[in-house]
Amino acid sequence: MEILNSGFKGKTLMITGGTGSFGNAVLRRFLNTDVKQIRIFSRDELKQDDMRHFYEANYPEQCEKIRYYIGNVKDIESVRNALHGVDYIFHAAALKQVPSCEFFPIEAVKTNVLGTENVLTSAIEEGVKAVVCLSTDKAAYPVNAMGTSKAMMEKVIVAKSRTTKATKICCTRYGNVMYSRGSVLPLWVKQIKAGEQMTLTDPTMTRFIMSLDEAVDLVLFAFENGESGDILVQKAAATTVDVLAQALKKLFHYDKEIKVIGIRHGEKTYETLLTDEECFHAVDLGDFYRVPCDKRDLNYDKYLSEGTKRSGLAQFNSNNTRLLSVEETMDKLMSIREIREEVEQWRKA
Repeated sequence: MEILNSGFKGKTLMITGGTGSFGNAVLRRFLNTDVKQIRIFSRDELKQDDMRHFYEANYPEQCEKIRYYIGNVKDIESVRNALHGVDYIFHAAALKQVPSCEFFPIEAVKTNVLGTENVLTSAIEEGVKAVVCLSTDKAAYPVNAMGTSKAMMEKVIVAKSRTTKATKICCTRYGNVMYSRGSVLPLWVKQIKAGEQMTLTDPTMTRFIMSLDEAVDLVLFAFENGESGDILVQKAAATTVDVLAQALKKLFHYDKEIKVIGIRHGEKTYETLLTDEECFHAVDLGDFYRVPCDKRDLNYDKYLSEGTKRSGLAQFNSNNTRLLSVEETMDKLMSIREIREEVEQWRKA
């Protein structure tokens, strides 16, 4: 993308939750560009130290662009201390695991909702030019604590965008990122390598699937094309959990039976990226949907005579989109570097 050099040349980018899968994917995309500095903001000093050593060993000429900041989005002062001189923020810090959020919902609220408020408040105070926040399909029609906290996060983002014109605030919403931390694929690979049965919850579940590179593409698209208050949605591919498991088995030539263990706490049978209600004013951008901020104020009386007009779009979920076949899913999996390397090593063993 041309935006990598033209939009970020000489600029400072901060990634909250930067030691995670998304942060590393962004770093790989930006290290060879003209970005001035990339700040990694996170709370885990060990992950930062591991990350520092990895990039010093593998990217010795570019690693000087990376700066590490220990902090927690739940503490607004630690966010403020890291923001001096920052031009742009990719806000990825979050509690993302559905079961853990079910057991500790207040922690999900503190990080996902109040933490986002802290990041946006600090960004506006420091004159940051643009913030892109990462949300999830679980925020649409949420049934679990993680999705509910992310839905409230989106409301905070949209509401906060109304308070400033100097800082552009956008949100991206996407499905499951393959082979990211906490996703099922690393677990399945580990089970295959250990000679164990693969375990899945419900084979009929459908899920959107995308790569980390596609997640970065969506954030960059939002950065370049989004207007303040927008939620940007990518038209991701979907598959059943059973097809995903069968595709991985075929890649590894693995013949053990799959063990079905049942739905975990808070899981949905399918995921939604664009709701019926958002379809009233959403815009189809080809490979993406744009859900613009509702600009109306609280005085609804003046809208009684005009009403609203629906855009004509339909809800977009993992049940009503085209589902990938086993072969198509295998191709999708092999586009992931980590899976490709695991498969190659397994076949050589």
